[in-house]
Amino acid sequence: MPHYTHVLGWLLGLEGIALLRAQAGDDLGPDTGFVQARLDEIREILADPDLSARPGGTVGEIGTRDGYAEWVHSYDDGDNPLIAREEPVVRPLLDALKVGRVLDAACGTGRHSQYLAELGHEVVGVDSSPEMLARARAKIPAGDFRQADLDDVPFPDGSFDSVVCSLALTHQPRLEPALEEFARVVRPGGQVVLSDIHWLSLYLGGVAAVAGPDGVLAMPASRFLPSDYLTAALASGFTVRACHEPRWGDVPGGHGGSDAQRYCPEAARAAARDTPALIVWHLERAA
Repeated sequence: MPHYTHVLGWLLGLEGIALLRAQAGDDLGPDTGFVQARLDEIREILADPDLSARPGGTVGEIGTRDGYAEWVHSYDDGDNPLIAREEPVVRPLLDALKVGRVLDAACGTGRHSQYLAELGHEVVGVDSSPEMLARARAKIPAGDFRQADLDDVPFPDGSFDSVVCSLALTHQPRLEPALEEFARVVRPGGQVVLSDIHWLSLYLGGVAAVAGPDGVLAMPASRFLPSDYLTAALASGFTVRACHEPRWGDVPGGHGGSDAQRYCPEAARAAARDTPALIVWHLERAA
């Protein structure tokens, strides 16, 4: 929903998370140095006239179809730290899939579709964004790419040996419709590999947003807990073969964006360090 933001709220929020982690006993140093540095930074941030003078703003809303139409131009630039955390976990799961017909649900620009095609799979992709699909078709000319939503995949029951869905479920208001649809189109015994941004990462700057004519516009970002995925998967007839929660380490350019790197880089690093970046599920449909 639309919400108000201000740079002071962001910077002080990062400082607060860092202080909470220190108070809880995370490994941030045994002496007073870390905590005192955070308190000193907070005083400096509050006293900085440039920060206080900056106007806040309201972050608006944009749907995924329009949002990805904007993001498509830079999506494949290669500087997405979430993707850098996702691929080392997801790719081994894709490597282990039996070669067959695979649905890449919410395929985007075809990042995983291209990898699956190189492994010898027959790749079918669906996505709600025609702009993203155009990029996918250019990458994988032999693929079958169609515009569709996750809860309405235009294929008969049991059409696929495996399903892959990457970094998209957070955009759904509920998990059950998509997972029920995946269970419908995958064959008995088929594999499903899901990845999604972790709900904790959404509070550390992970909500997908684009620049609009009147300011920043955020795409839908549901805060699904691990238990929400588990409940939806089991109710849809899946068993869980594995679940991974890759953690944040250091990232190029540092955590928290340019303001955090200027005013409180150590706090930003402490706020994110070793927290789960995303969640990855390996599911199997009952035979």
